[in-house]
Amino acid sequence: MAQHTVTSYDQELESLGRKIAEMGGIAEKMLSDAMDALSGLDVDLAQSVVISDGRLDLLQRDVEAASIMTIARRQPMAVDLREIVAAIRVSGDLERVGDLAKNIAKRAILIAGEQRVPRAVIGLRHMNELAANQLKDVLDAYAERDVERAQAVWTRDAELDALENSIFRDLLTHMMEDPRNISFCTHLLFCSKNIERVGDHTTNIAETVFYLVTGGTMPLDRPKARPGASLAAPVEAQDEP
Repeated sequence: MAQHTVTSYDQELESLGRKIAEMGGIAEKMLSDAMDALSGLDVDLAQSVVISDGRLDLLQRDVEAASIMTIARRQPMAVDLREIVAAIRVSGDLERVGDLAKNIAKRAILIAGEQRVPRAVIGLRHMNELAANQLKDVLDAYAERDVERAQAVWTRDAELDALENSIFRDLLTHMMEDPRNISFCTHLLFCSKNIERVGDHTTNIAETVFYLVTGGTMPLDRPKARPGASLAAPVEAQDEP
């Protein structure tokens, strides 16, 4: 980041960076804890994830407010303006990642009374690991202004989509084997969709990194899994307040 004549301007930009870094750490932990709560049916851990979302929401509002004030005071142009716009975009995506992790945690609480954990949870854990790795890599790319690393995250999203399709088929089979599994597996279907949406937000951040560094945009069409691999149209994950 270039140094400015007005020291307080640099301090404002550095403060935005610190807030984004804190948001990234919270979002990563929420995602990890939500999956641990789901696979272990751990209500206490799930509730801690739900509580953590409040801090993430507060930080996102702080980033937006600070960004608006900086634009009003400094009237930035070129790369300085991109720095501030990127901070707003990234904070919004991280806040959404927190919402998705919270939704997984809430579903873990709802199914905590179940003693049967289907084999699909293994796939969900693997899917969550992929999403978590994408999130870590793209946050590193943002911190280091690394376009190549951001592009690598962007191209890996198809792998997450393909795994979601596989988990869908596995859960559908589980429901067909025993109708008593339908309610339980439906919650897991929403969880898999939430994880896939986390991947979408990591690609959003990757596109923001590309914009921040180059001033340009990536191609409009993201790499996706083969169409028709899923037996039903994907359901948009619902975020609860």
